[in-house]
Amino acid sequence: MKTTKLTLKRATGILGVATLTFVSASALQAQTVIIRPPVPPPPPVVAPPPPPPVPAATVSVEAVPESYVWDGQEYVGVIGDQYYYLGPGDVWLPMSHERYEYFHDWEHHHHDWREHAIENERYRIDSHGKVHPLKEHHHHDHDYDHD
Repeated sequence: MKTTKLTLKRATGILGVATLTFVSASALQAQTVIIRPPVPPPPPVVAPPPPPPVPAATVSVEAVPESYVWDGQEYVGVIGDQYYYLGPGDVWLPMSHERYEYFHDWEHHHHDWREHAIENERYRIDSHGKVHPLKEHHHHDHDYDHD
């Protein structure tokens, strides 16, 4: 294996470019090597921030369910044939399709939920701030004198 001894003869640097001249002892000839700084990397690509989330539409309800049930995730009540859930601020909101599907699945396993529903004495304010008084219920089974 042949070994070449390189001796630095001259080094100059101008504007980031360096020129080195080496003399090879065995060849006795000058060789010039130009060393340039590396090319700077391209600037990083910054994606614009995502748009802010769109707030969910709030549908006002001018009624409150007379009873409700806990389905394992939230309180659910029915007004007519429409299902509602108790939302933020204790406001009754119409159920989304996903919520209704969850409740409907829960309902299959709790088919007697209406018999165990809680009478709504607590959440009587609609989304407009109007208080809905309790309706008069006549519980005939309690009207009998069992003495």
